Amino acid sequence: MSDYVWHPPADLVESANVTNFMRSHGIDDVETLLRRSVEEPAWFWPAVIDDLGIQFDTPFHTVFDVRRGFPWTEWFLGGKLNITSNCVERHASGANADQLAIIAEHEDGSTRSYTYSELAEAVQKCATAMEVAKIKAGDRVGAVMPMTAEVVIQMFATMKLGAIFIPIFSGFAAPAITQRLKDAGAKLLFTAESSGRRGSPLRLRPTFQEVAENVKSLATVVVLGRGEPPPLSRLDKEIPWQSFLATAADAEPAKTVSVPSMDPAIILYTSGTTGAAKGTVHSHAGSLVNIAKEVAYAFDVKQADRLFWLSDIGWMMGPWELIGGLFQGATVYLYEGAFDWPRPDRLGETIAKSRISVFGISPTVARLLRCSGDDILDGHDLSSLRILGSTGEPWDEESWTWYFEKFGRKRCPIINISGGTDIIGCFLSPLPLHSLKPCSLAAPGLGMAVDVVDEEGHPLRGEVGYLICRQPSPSMTRGLWNDAKRYLDTYWKRWRDVWNHGDWALIDEDGQWFLQGRADDTLNIAGKRVGPSEVESALIESGSVAEAAAIGVPDEIKGEAIIAFAVLKPAVEPTDELRRELIAGVGEKMGKHGRPKAIVFVDDLPKTRSAKIVRRVVRAKYLGEEDLGDLSSLQNPEAIEGIASAV
Repeated sequence: MSDYVWHPPADLVESANVTNFMRSHGIDDVETLLRRSVEEPAWFWPAVIDDLGIQFDTPFHTVFDVRRGFPWTEWFLGGKLNITSNCVERHASGANADQLAIIAEHEDGSTRSYTYSELAEAVQKCATAMEVAKIKAGDRVGAVMPMTAEVVIQMFATMKLGAIFIPIFSGFAAPAITQRLKDAGAKLLFTAESSGRRGSPLRLRPTFQEVAENVKSLATVVVLGRGEPPPLSRLDKEIPWQSFLATAADAEPAKTVSVPSMDPAIILYTSGTTGAAKGTVHSHAGSLVNIAKEVAYAFDVKQADRLFWLSDIGWMMGPWELIGGLFQGATVYLYEGAFDWPRPDRLGETIAKSRISVFGISPTVARLLRCSGDDILDGHDLSSLRILGSTGEPWDEESWTWYFEKFGRKRCPIINISGGTDIIGCFLSPLPLHSLKPCSLAAPGLGMAVDVVDEEGHPLRGEVGYLICRQPSPSMTRGLWNDAKRYLDTYWKRWRDVWNHGDWALIDEDGQWFLQGRADDTLNIAGKRVGPSEVESALIESGSVAEAAAIGVPDEIKGEAIIAFAVLKPAVEPTDELRRELIAGVGEKMGKHGRPKAIVFVDDLPKTRSAKIVRRVVRAKYLGEEDLGDLSSLQNPEAIEGIASAV
């Protein structure tokens, strides 16, 4: 493993939120904090709530109850609260009322902003209009929206009423959206006429009209206009956004509903390898407490910070940054559009102009930006940055180092986190007090009893194994919506009372943690487990490859052989000589067992909206399988045919 490349400076350690938490409890070092957070959950979670000032309208009397079994653990029993009152209303009624809560930037450079006071007023109006539309606590409300200020208002208005918010990626086709809203039984849908993408409006109307006609539970469809003349609607249930808000004028203002701790606040749908998307259910208390912990302690967000995570509202990181950033009283920056349009330095320009201090992207975004050259950020003042973040997939060392050096100027730690939609947070996460190696996730997240184990569930060190969690945490999904059996089979079936996360991970000789990708992607070459990310990293480090995907295919001798798909950097020619060089280069780095049997050059790889490469689709297409599984999360399905033509 590589050597450490970042050590926390004294001033960061001294001022960190987590340092203050440790001091208040007489804890001298991070290792002790991590250990106590797992060994003493009845102390840790209430201590976090007290330290961060999370407001329960009715105090809880019991931290957790596992009598129904670990999969059905109850948290903060007897307590009542509301996410909206914690994230918006308490700031609007206090000293933070005039601070900017959100800044929303469109691709054309225009921005809109709301102070906490203005945001609370907008949320109030929207919630009142929702009550006029007969929405009440427990009802499900969908949002197929671009990343705009309006979707923030819609999310917190829904939660204010005790209703359940369902954010869905606006780039999905109608059948994928329909399936999710049908499963949830949604009564109201927020959507928009269009979404900005590379200088042109991406029309959403045909999609949401098809959805509305096929989801019989939908009674109201609220449509945000985007400056175009409103077309004649063919839906009786459709109402423009401004007309919808106007219905609140003569109504009694909606009250914030104080709900029991474990009442659902949000349903996040995550695609499975096969079958319908899974609706993960997250509660007011569980999601708020965990997200607030992560944003405050791992990312050290303070009121003066500006937090910008490049995300869509339909990806977990969208609600995560809004709940966590606004809870801390910081300013959350939103962006609608392509991150590299009209120039590849768009993100650098935005960071410099808006003085972003905490910034997060996926590794794939960094890889794509690198293709535009090492100088794309030159001339942009990035001195406001103090914390970098990343999530979504494993890093390769070259791209991690590029992000560390070009964005962070070697000054900022990369808080590389891994968890997922199903825990609306992180199982693995550095703290700003950790020293870091390239690509490292450093340690378990606070309060997360994670481990790396072999097939029998025995702990592993220095080898790739399954990432598991040995005890419940507050933000674990409350089952799957309408499918308790699938929930148990997905997460709890393999080992008794152990959460199987489905990821491969590795703990090195220094105790640093590394993510190795999805367990169902892992390769078994002549009896040796090989993480596809290891092969892909070796290819990217050649300097010729921008992106890669490694898959395993049947082999008569080895059982499985590696086929690697590579997207070359601009101006690199796809020659047979280059193939041979790349195969040899992987062999030099990984040994003979890691050498690909073949390398296939392609123009693109199928990815989700959150920029994860979907290897299972690559493998299925390469093998000629007819059933490619759930494709609803793909942002570029045309890449599948590119694979077929390349082989």
